[in-house]
Amino acid sequence: MAAHLSSGRVNLTALREAGRRELREFLDKCAGSCPFPQAIVWDEYLTGPFGLIAQYSLLKEHEVEKMFTLKPGRLPPADVKNIIFFVRPKLELMDIITDNVLREDRGRSPQRDFHILFVPRRSLLCEQWLKEQGVLGSFIHREQYSLDLIPFDGDLLSMESESAFKECYLESDQTSLYHAAKGLMTLQALYGTIPQIFGKGDCARHVANMMIRMKREFPGSQNSIFPVFDTLLLLDRNVDLLTPLATQLTYEGLIDEIYGIQNTYVKLPPEKFAPKKQGEGGKDLPTEPKKLQLNSAEELYAEIRDKNFNAVGSVLSKKAKIISAAFEERHHAKTVGEIKQFVSQLPHMQAARSSLANHTSIAELIKDITTSEDFFDNLTVEQEFMSGIDTDKVNNYIEDCIAQKHPLIKILRLVCLQSVCNSGLKQKVLDHYKREILQTYGYEHILTLNNLEKAGLLKPQTGGRNNYPTIRKTLRLWMDDVNEQNPNDISYVYSGYAPLSVRLAQLLARPGWRSIEEVLKMLPGPHFEERQQLPTGLQKKRQHGENRVTLVFFLGGVTYAEIAALRFLSQMEDGGTEYVIATTKLINGTTWIKSLMEKLEPAPF
Repeated sequence: MAAHLSSGRVNLTALREAGRRELREFLDKCAGSCPFPQAIVWDEYLTGPFGLIAQYSLLKEHEVEKMFTLKPGRLPPADVKNIIFFVRPKLELMDIITDNVLREDRGRSPQRDFHILFVPRRSLLCEQWLKEQGVLGSFIHREQYSLDLIPFDGDLLSMESESAFKECYLESDQTSLYHAAKGLMTLQALYGTIPQIFGKGDCARHVANMMIRMKREFPGSQNSIFPVFDTLLLLDRNVDLLTPLATQLTYEGLIDEIYGIQNTYVKLPPEKFAPKKQGEGGKDLPTEPKKLQLNSAEELYAEIRDKNFNAVGSVLSKKAKIISAAFEERHHAKTVGEIKQFVSQLPHMQAARSSLANHTSIAELIKDITTSEDFFDNLTVEQEFMSGIDTDKVNNYIEDCIAQKHPLIKILRLVCLQSVCNSGLKQKVLDHYKREILQTYGYEHILTLNNLEKAGLLKPQTGGRNNYPTIRKTLRLWMDDVNEQNPNDISYVYSGYAPLSVRLAQLLARPGWRSIEEVLKMLPGPHFEERQQLPTGLQKKRQHGENRVTLVFFLGGVTYAEIAALRFLSQMEDGGTEYVIATTKLINGTTWIKSLMEKLEPAPF
């Protein structure tokens, strides 16, 4: 996996190494002085994030011989001495662990030892629960592993906390903000104190306050590392509720919208990837989904991931010509030296050809969807809302979709988008939508509608004023003349709409937020600036032409289209700023709305 930004200024390898070191120490502690074989029982949600830090080979080096998924019942038979549970601190998981431990055959020899690793923090509540079930004493080691910020790519870190947005905005639970602050302290311990902190939103304010308090409480945390980051920008997701609701139109964004990217992996329908053999027709097509890893270690993916999907086809056909020409070279290789040179390049060429074949197949799959009438109609309505057209009345397309019982999440995304683009809906429009949704999809969704209102996504307009047009014009959120092939503005990632969050980052870098004070006041939560004192001798003397490095931390989730827009700003010739992105979770409109949905269970009688 790539560990560098395009310019190589920030190397995230140190963060991954720190994670591996902590893991090794815990495994060695469990193994004891004379290492016995060990088995890990995984909370399934953790396997993806851990896979980005440690490969199986690292676990094997530390006597891990078996791995099981945490589920009720008796643990599978295994000739191991130590059983280690890797789990999130959730009570429902403690019930499963209790069941596993109580069903253990006490008569077996040798006796197996149990250990538990809480990720990211130990929980007194969970330990108390295990104690009440009578199994706490069975665990020799009870530790925590602070999996706060996981490197997903050279410029991307995520906490992968799936419920962070819901916890912060619906349940007033600040646990994930505490983990964010802890993660930022770890980052500063490795990469130096960040001299400037800017923020917008209540959660941003909380995280900055926690960081300042942590620094005060641990005076030793002041280190003498030359700072890598110049600025930290903390952004609340609810400052920009619009962006995740819109359909992302970058290559990576569309892959995520349609198939869902999990911990850098995507599962795709297999039929497009079957090798085509002559005269066999369609028999014996694979049935298992095709699983691919997507990150910048793959040259072609790094080149096309952040492009608007309409610009991907021409890159792929250009690449196909280059690769064909390279393979043709073998006919011109006459001397031994030339043949040798060709053979030495062969592995790289074959990898390039296989990568091209995969991305051509993915692009075909996506194109089947983006050229459909339904996709076009949906996108047209989204773009009308974002450019301020007919946001204040009941929309015919939405009504038709409800009547045809389209997926509920699609309806909710559109209705929330309309609400956000109108600073809330008129009461009668809102009531009409709610009534239609509940009558069509079932009254159990009343809790979901309530959650969306609480989060500010679907609400009545208060004060009778729509601020969105002012925000849109001042921040230039809608651009009519967008260039998708050779973009000159971040609005290319949504074919016209510039993500509000990224526009805030762009304006902070130049000319500064003072130029948009009035608009900032219209957006939720305070905006602030903090300075952290650097020890003498660590202040930066910027070389001529050297870029500033800004860490943008999205509290509540970030989309791949926003990441693409920030990478675009990093690569601008006269930009002067490079961005590294951190977040509580990588999201898209569907996963985000899903995290806010609740289902009323029917009464058990």
